[in-house]
Amino acid sequence: MPSNTEISVSQLVRLIGTPAAPAIVDVRSDDDVAADPRSLPAADHRDARAVAAWGTLYADRQVVVICRNGGTSAQGTAARLRAEGIHAETLEGGFEAWREAGALLLDRSALPPRDGEGRTTWVTRARPKIDRIACPWLIRRFVDPRAVFLYVDAAKVPAVAEAFGAAPFDIDGARWSHRGERCTFDTMLDAFGLASDALARLATIVRAADTDRHDLASQAAGLLAVSLGLSRMHRDDLQQLDASMALYDALYRWCRDAVDETHDWPPDRRRK
Repeated sequence: MPSNTEISVSQLVRLIGTPAAPAIVDVRSDDDVAADPRSLPAADHRDARAVAAWGTLYADRQVVVICRNGGTSAQGTAARLRAEGIHAETLEGGFEAWREAGALLLDRSALPPRDGEGRTTWVTRARPKIDRIACPWLIRRFVDPRAVFLYVDAAKVPAVAEAFGAAPFDIDGARWSHRGERCTFDTMLDAFGLASDALARLATIVRAADTDRHDLASQAAGLLAVSLGLSRMHRDDLQQLDASMALYDALYRWCRDAVDETHDWPPDRRRK
């Protein structure tokens, strides 16, 4: 049982990918990272010895600190954060316990370069509908919560990518784009090694809506309808993205927790 300053693997698994997820700070040593360069989803890698310098970045955030086995580095870092008034816990058993439990891990080698503030930057075509909203949702929830997204004219995507150090996505010829019958959301899941039943189920819905293959998932027509509605409600693409985050949060939770639940009227019909 975890202490009052620890969170268990099973507890953290339930939070990953949701709006309630804490900031995850990975303070494993360089040798530990070299031994397994993967990380927990959306984790920041920080130097435990420099916590006084970066700790204020997590003010007003809940934080879970990770080291190799939940020992000195994580506990000392979390204690230092708590001394600054930051709600910080450690992961019981650390990275090793997470990995042994078969929990979701992120392949960091696929990440594009970060800017001076440690953020990844992405660029795609303006006026998004499905893939160009679903992919930013995936990145912010599982890869880089502080990622920056640029929506520009389609013809300007390559030039903007080069000028601003951004990774182009969902555009012909880009690394992050459709491959055969699979869409950009699928490509990102594969590249980042994000393999779970819930994300695979969500990917099918996104692919079905994005490629007009509604036979693949009964939810596709609804996703398309709501997405088109949102695109008409918001002239600003970033406002549309912000408004759409809750849509994908809800779809993800359905994919993870509610696929077997039904709803009917009158409520007692199934008991008769």
